[in-house]
Amino acid sequence: MKASTIAEREARGRAAREHSKRSSHRAVGELHRNPIELLKQSSEGRVERLVPLRYGRMSVSPFTFYRGTAIIQAHDLSRVPDTGLTMPICGDGHLMNFGGFATPERQLVFDLNDFDEVATGPFEWDLKRLTASLVVAARHMRLSRGAAENLVMTAVTEYRDRMAQYAQCGALELWYDRITFDRMAETALTPERRRIVRRGMEKAASRTHENLLEKMAEHDGDHWTIRDAPPALFHVLGANTLFTPEETEAFKGHNWRKMLERMWGEYLKTMSHDRRELLSHFTVQDIVFKVVGVGSVGTRCMVVLNVDHMGKPLFLQLKEARPSVVAQYYKSPPVKHEGERVVQGQRMLQAASDIFLGWANGPLGRHFYFRQLRDMKLSANIELFDTDLLEGYAKLCGWIMARAHAKASGEAIEVSAYIGRSDQFAESLAAYAASYADQVERDYDVFLKACRSGELEARTDEDMAADFRV
Repeated sequence: MKASTIAEREARGRAAREHSKRSSHRAVGELHRNPIELLKQSSEGRVERLVPLRYGRMSVSPFTFYRGTAIIQAHDLSRVPDTGLTMPICGDGHLMNFGGFATPERQLVFDLNDFDEVATGPFEWDLKRLTASLVVAARHMRLSRGAAENLVMTAVTEYRDRMAQYAQCGALELWYDRITFDRMAETALTPERRRIVRRGMEKAASRTHENLLEKMAEHDGDHWTIRDAPPALFHVLGANTLFTPEETEAFKGHNWRKMLERMWGEYLKTMSHDRRELLSHFTVQDIVFKVVGVGSVGTRCMVVLNVDHMGKPLFLQLKEARPSVVAQYYKSPPVKHEGERVVQGQRMLQAASDIFLGWANGPLGRHFYFRQLRDMKLSANIELFDTDLLEGYAKLCGWIMARAHAKASGEAIEVSAYIGRSDQFAESLAAYAASYADQVERDYDVFLKACRSGELEARTDEDMAADFRV
């Protein structure tokens, strides 16, 4: 096939404005739907006793509610025209799904770090998820309407400017581009932003597998056992399990070691030869169930503790991969394995990915992906940020999203041409984000009423932990 010229590609990007004007992105659309029905739909198939905990974590604020409702926004986005500029998108790029972690070369980078919803979709869906999260968070922090709008303008303007730069880059340049903590410190505009980056680097350096071992497990002279800490961490067949008797059947039928051996064998087939060799130095010690995040609560997530011949630990997380909400509402290509979808999407969008990423089938035909549990990982505590730090963070998120989209799609030229050089696209997204934040608050009120009336059961972590105290 003949390669398009740069001028032809720019023309294609501008042509997308014909069926999706930049000003049209203000629209939230006619939203006649019941948020509770969509929530119930996304809770189907989860661990039954953990669904109330999911709702409990979501009930804290409109922002935690927003984090748990990617399905609602995907539904809503499908009701308005899109640009048709499609690519692998994160699908859940709200501002808490960015974070720091170590590359295989032990360099600290900041990047997107949650890919459960990754799929092929319009590039602006990611930006709309991000910008609405900035406004919902700003309101939660009692910031003014003007401050919230400024955060969106900052993020989208940075996305536009970076995308224009990436449109000038060669393929390899894009592939090698990394947003390291050192680079963030260099580009930080204020001393306070630089201090935050340096503090983050120090904190990340302490978040290792060895530190985790001391906190999570105990040694009986022979092998390591992870300590139960219900509801967040428990052995599926132990006294503190939150599985119903029906749900534990899959584990009882064949002892967990056998189940893990079968999954492990499949997982190894998805790894390169050198990674398989590396994993051969570790032996499994224990496996527990871990409750993670807000939106993921109730999905099956296991933590496996392995140690090498020196007794040094490696914690791997086996996380259930369910169909992407983007794929449910956008005509994404069909996938054979949801775990593979997550892993491949992560590798495409991230600048550098975990060396232990892989996938396998679990009990009852469920799909899982594997990754390290914690390797110098770091997330921003935005509630402690002042307006200046939040603005720096919004700018960083815009930069990261532009880099991820440019690398994964190879379509920086088209996207940059579509957005253009004016503020029109950013202003439209600022209007969208404010309107959608209003919608989130209305949905949150409906959700709280459903919890109070008993239509949904919501329980806090503290409340559930009390069940286990003697």
